Amino acid sequence: MTEATAAYQNPRLVRLGPNLWAACFTLMKLIPARYILRRAAEQGLLTPDTVIVETTSGTFGLALAMQAVHLDRRLVLVSDPAIDERLYRRLTDLGAVVDRVPKEAGDGPGGFQTARLNRLAEVRAGLEHSFCPEQYTNPDNPRSYAIVSELLRERLGRVDCVVGPVGSGGSMCGTVTHLRRSDPHCRAIGVDTHGSVLFGQPEGHRELRGLGMSVLPANLDHRVFDDVHWCSAAAAYQATRELHQSHALFMGPTSGAAYLTARWWAQQNPDALTVVMMPDEGYRYQDTVYDDAWLAEHRHDRLLLPAEPKIVDLAAAADAAWTGFAWGRRSYGEVVGP
Repeated sequence: MTEATAAYQNPRLVRLGPNLWAACFTLMKLIPARYILRRAAEQGLLTPDTVIVETTSGTFGLALAMQAVHLDRRLVLVSDPAIDERLYRRLTDLGAVVDRVPKEAGDGPGGFQTARLNRLAEVRAGLEHSFCPEQYTNPDNPRSYAIVSELLRERLGRVDCVVGPVGSGGSMCGTVTHLRRSDPHCRAIGVDTHGSVLFGQPEGHRELRGLGMSVLPANLDHRVFDDVHWCSAAAAYQATRELHQSHALFMGPTSGAAYLTARWWAQQNPDALTVVMMPDEGYRYQDTVYDDAWLAEHRHDRLLLPAEPKIVDLAAAADAAWTGFAWGRRSYGEVVGP
């Protein structure tokens, strides 16, 4: 099966410094979306009347919608009011049904993500034949990123450190796990945001979207990570603009957050080759992150971007605009407790 979307899978590798490379994706989520759906088709799980259903408020939904066009399958996406309107219009133009849970559904434990999972179960119960990619729990999600690690190894040789944003856990856990099969010393630095429960912070409001979660996904293997950094929305937005102005890379804010950490780590470790994962481009953020008036209106232009992170001894103490913590390849229970 030949698809136009196959051309968007592999990242462009761009050199940002003497020992820093960026893996710039047009749409990184195409990797697990294509892999999971192709495997499902091979296993006979996508019959002509099968409806693909998933919960998402971000680019995994877009990747699924693009694949659904090629597979000629119906797609229902359960989302929430925070979904970007540009993304919503593109999804519906591709033929996807976007079922948004009501605003008040986000007030309960687990926020919108729990509410979306509950609604997803209701949608599936009303369908005779459905398939859910289950990006948070499906091991094919991290497994799909073997092609990224192979590309990095082929083009760059030994990779000493990978830095990237963490959501479902698929991209970072999958890429680093595959790299470590030939080089177990490869470091992994995950980038999260305040209010996300992924690495031990209490659940709270998350303005910075595209990374972090309100529930712990099964695909997140905490033992992969050497360090974790938390980045505020304002710091991520400023770093995103700096990335564009300094390197002409037009990427989204999760890429900016990862760039902030990767640039610092590469400078501190000049003999190590560092790769930073940049998941998507900046077109959805032209009216926000790339708009000076919007940044000023929301007071995101007042932060003086820190030159280095505030290093803390407890994950729950990550309260600065940019905070770092030595996770040490430990399990969640070992660091945070049961």
